[in-house]
Amino acid sequence: MQQSDFLNVVMPFKDKLYRLAKRLLISKEEAEDATQEVLLKLWSKNESMADYKNVEAFAMTMTKNFCLDRLKSKQASNLKLVHSNYQDENTSLQKQLEAEDSVRWMERIMDTLPEQQKMVLQLRDVEQYEFEEICELLDMKPTAVRVTLSRARKTVREELAKKHSYGIG
Repeated sequence: MQQSDFLNVVMPFKDKLYRLAKRLLISKEEAEDATQEVLLKLWSKNESMADYKNVEAFAMTMTKNFCLDRLKSKQASNLKLVHSNYQDENTSLQKQLEAEDSVRWMERIMDTLPEQQKMVLQLRDVEQYEFEEICELLDMKPTAVRVTLSRARKTVREELAKKHSYGIG
């Protein structure tokens, strides 16, 4: 595979790799390093790239495994998921504060979820992957993905209900 072909195949999902790495590693710098490492590994496999049915799924799996290995090597136990890849320059200060508060609440709630639920919730609801792709990425059966997602959503819903009904009734 030539360099231009590689760029055409890999660059469209480079940002997804970074977002996944950032969610797992927290730090922007660590996420950038992880993304760069994965892209280098992909380039080293560029000759066999045509053999892969879904290069994006392969790259996402590589990113997930690389980040988890890095976390294990540091013996980190505080994985955080933060979704902050949206910005609207025309929002009022009030709306910005509300959005930041919502992100913080979601971060707190998601911190309480088991690791597998965090990953499935992020891939399905944030990154908008199809169930089949999530099954392939996480090496799970479709039923397990749906049950895990359902449990994660239920926990989030219950925690948000507690937050919003605080002091009522």
